[in-house]
Amino acid sequence: MSVLEHVRGQSTRILVINPNSSRAMSKGTKHVIDSLDLPHSTQVDIYTAPSPASPGSIDDAEGIEASSKAVLGDSALISRLQNNEYDGVVIACYSVDPLVHELADAAAGQGSTAQMTTTEKKKKLVVTGIFEASILTALSLLPPSPHGEQPRKWGIVTTGAFWEEHLTHGVADFLGQSQQSRANAKFAGVHTTGLNAGDFHAGVPPEEVERRLKVATKKCLDGGRTHVVIMGCAGMAGLEGIIRAAAAEEYGDEFAYGQLHVLDAVRAGVMQIEQMIKHQRLLR
Repeated sequence: MSVLEHVRGQSTRILVINPNSSRAMSKGTKHVIDSLDLPHSTQVDIYTAPSPASPGSIDDAEGIEASSKAVLGDSALISRLQNNEYDGVVIACYSVDPLVHELADAAAGQGSTAQMTTTEKKKKLVVTGIFEASILTALSLLPPSPHGEQPRKWGIVTTGAFWEEHLTHGVADFLGQSQQSRANAKFAGVHTTGLNAGDFHAGVPPEEVERRLKVATKKCLDGGRTHVVIMGCAGMAGLEGIIRAAAAEEYGDEFAYGQLHVLDAVRAGVMQIEQMIKHQRLLR
């Protein structure tokens, strides 16, 4: 069988994991996924971590750890992954999330279905996080810089103060930068709103959310050199318009609506995992 015959016509099953216990967050994630122009052969399901084991909002290192334990401790979920119910998984928490590698390891355990074929047992679950996928997508969207000019940049707008250091270090590690040299000419940095994930759609007045998000966005734009802004929280789904409005206030409509990419990390994650699954199939 040729490579094309092996790959062509297969359906793709993706699981998006919301590692916090917020159903509202999962609903927002579903809305983003439904807006994607995915082929009919691609099925996307959403999993919400169990409460109270997982927090309703992941806002610090303790939240990351608790949510990871809650997901890994869900034996029904792990069994489904071990039995090849999905080809790929997206971790929908904008963080350096240990679930990205721990879930792949857990899924590599022996499935419980005795009748699985040898081919099925060899399947490798493809896992990525929305953090990692958004970086790769942002880099691919940066326009080339004219000779002799400073490079165009990408940056992250996110929630609370914890994430500034966490994500800055995460970007450097993901891109293979040394601990001694964290400088990156194309990275405009992480800019926070001071809110938590749940505040974007409940608890905080919309006008205050807009004000804070605009302030963070204008800092991220770095004098108009930033051409890709990542919404660094799954809870920011649907807030692209505020970011573009902030850009328009500073640099005009042409830049805000004709040049600036506002990247939803969940959307990037689903699109990235679909490509990863296709490439993984070429190895079989």
